[in-house]
Amino acid sequence: MSAKIEPQLLRRMTVRRILELLQEHGPSSRADLTRRAGMSAPTISKAVDSLLESGLIEEGDAHVSGIGRPAKLVRLAQERVQVIGLAIDAKRCTLAPSALDGTIDSSRQLTVPTPRTYIALLDVMESQIRQLMRSDVTTLGVGISLPGQIRRKAGVALFSPNLHLTDGHSPAMDLTLRLGVACTLVQETHALSLAERIYHSSESLNNFVMMDISTGLGIGVFTDGRLLEGHSGLAGELGHVTIDPNGRLCGCGNYGCLETVATDSALAVLVSERLGNAIDIETIIHRVRNGELSIDAELRQTCESLAIAVAAAINLFNPQNLFIYGRIFEIQDGLFELTTELVRRRSLAPSLADCSIQRARCSKLQGAIAAAVQQLTDSMGPTLS
Repeated sequence: MSAKIEPQLLRRMTVRRILELLQEHGPSSRADLTRRAGMSAPTISKAVDSLLESGLIEEGDAHVSGIGRPAKLVRLAQERVQVIGLAIDAKRCTLAPSALDGTIDSSRQLTVPTPRTYIALLDVMESQIRQLMRSDVTTLGVGISLPGQIRRKAGVALFSPNLHLTDGHSPAMDLTLRLGVACTLVQETHALSLAERIYHSSESLNNFVMMDISTGLGIGVFTDGRLLEGHSGLAGELGHVTIDPNGRLCGCGNYGCLETVATDSALAVLVSERLGNAIDIETIIHRVRNGELSIDAELRQTCESLAIAVAAAINLFNPQNLFIYGRIFEIQDGLFELTTELVRRRSLAPSLADCSIQRARCSKLQGAIAAAVQQLTDSMGPTLS
């Protein structure tokens, strides 16, 4: 029995490894794949042929190395198949189709207000996804980025302080049943981490922290190349550490959580209270950049709190890189540099010395797409490493 199973398992693992190498290095020749995988040429060739037949990869232009015949390159599929990314946030949902290499078709990107009930969310998302599905292209999967605590293996959204309508529901499972296409659910900060690692790094990112400070405050932690999920898959909720017991009411039900003072939305609340009317982060950016609004005090207060959050993550996880995802730094030139200086005052010097703090280059939509592609890769077989 094992003699029959083991070669089949090895083939699946090889197929998966080729997909991983194409994600990491882009279009490659069979010789490139053979060298990088450390396997025999016939083994790689058979796996490549299998992937070509499945439509997950395709042949691209020939590569001229200067020696011998030009070698045809293979690449992740761009023409016959697609995945769809869906980023659900508290106020809006964004969708777009993508090739398997993460190239988003921005001409077909859709943005709609987030509905107020779960059933309405499913109805609207089903309608929007169907608009992006084409008869001449096979949709292989849908990745869904969602805020809050998610039990990934079960696909259940347990609790979302900023989007309670999803609490206790399984949007990926429900949309899979409606669409007949495999959908996968991923926590939004974990999605950002995947996107940064796969699509925006020129070198391997194995030890880093992604901090999302947009609506709430969450972190994704990669250590030794693996996502830190915790016992139940719920790790990363730094934003719900209490920083002021007498502070503002948080969406989680507690008072004075870090995310109530150190995020884009926290800044918007401070500015709105002073102005006497509700104003969102986009409007703040526009008005400050145009010289119509001065918010120096609110910016300083928010950056001080953000520095505490960043320093805590550096002291706890000792990352090589820490990425911050949010819009606050668009408001005023020099704000990122101010925040990193404040972080320096709050962090342990040896930990900070080994850490590069950068603005994130990814988006939650890219993260949802990365999750869909990762699910396809995982379905091919277990990893070789």
